[in-house]
Amino acid sequence: MVSTPKERGFFFPAEWHPHEATWITFPYNDHSWQGGKLAQMYPEYFALIKAISLGEKVKINVNNVALKDFILGELLKYQIDPQQIELFIRPTNDAWCRDHGPAFLIKNGSPERLLIDWGYNAWGGKYPPFDDDDRIPQAIAKDLGVACQSPGIIMEGGSVEFNGKGTVLTSRSCLLNPNRNPHLTQAHIENYLQEYYGVDQVLWVSDGIVGDDTDGHIDDTVRFVNEDTVITMVEPNVADDNHAVLAQNLQELREMRLLDGRPLKIIEIPMPDAVVIDEFRAPGSYANFYISNAAVIVPTFHCPQDSIALEILSTLFIDRPVIGLSAREIIWGQGSFHCLTQQEPKAVL
Repeated sequence: MVSTPKERGFFFPAEWHPHEATWITFPYNDHSWQGGKLAQMYPEYFALIKAISLGEKVKINVNNVALKDFILGELLKYQIDPQQIELFIRPTNDAWCRDHGPAFLIKNGSPERLLIDWGYNAWGGKYPPFDDDDRIPQAIAKDLGVACQSPGIIMEGGSVEFNGKGTVLTSRSCLLNPNRNPHLTQAHIENYLQEYYGVDQVLWVSDGIVGDDTDGHIDDTVRFVNEDTVITMVEPNVADDNHAVLAQNLQELREMRLLDGRPLKIIEIPMPDAVVIDEFRAPGSYANFYISNAAVIVPTFHCPQDSIALEILSTLFIDRPVIGLSAREIIWGQGSFHCLTQQEPKAVL
């Protein structure tokens, strides 16, 4: 019988753990950014790449050679150091590397890493085809020469949030949705999380925000900023559709206890103004930030709450700058900076 990653001492580190690189999958067709909006989001996308590249390599899954040539030209245009970019040509479907990309596990005191290849079905089969994206973790494992293990169930990186000290946060609306793993109970899901992410505790909130087609990913609502502190999104406007669900999540967070019995320290951040594009409300949220080596990169939406969110996050991350980058065009694809990225952590030596 094959031992689990946890049994072998592997764990998924917190996002603020030093990165070897960040992986992204380059968007090339308009099924996520319909109505001619793909080209409009590229300036924001390359601004994200540039911000990450200042502190680590950016490794990009690229669908074909023509797209590789386009990217190389854009690197010059946006003054991005090409030495910080690595391009890997392989078939891809969509851009959301947080969900279809690999989960890298490390082991204390060892150079060894392990790559977890969760199954991927585009958030319950919503956006076929997704078979090329589902194969990406195995392809990356082969490229890097890293061992790979497949749990055999559906799991998305945006649905889980880690403190690096044995705790994972997730949402019932996503992981218990029958469109993912209908044969599994909550207890089964918790066992998979513990054994394949190397954690000891699973904490659950109820739901996600309006416009989130992932059925409630945690990375739009609650994020760890250190081992015992979370930020959580709140909606002060009681008439807004997000008010009740975020208030429910907040109450649940207040009742949670960490492994040593401590309550969570909870910092509230107000939601941005509703981001409505072509009569569709997109899932704009400051919680979808990405913690890179060089900075905490926060999506902004051209509203007064942008400065409030950046100020709050700047008081919480004291080891690296907090920067805001516009995500008004990217969010039309129903995701933002965290959804687009997946970190490759350094080994712990």
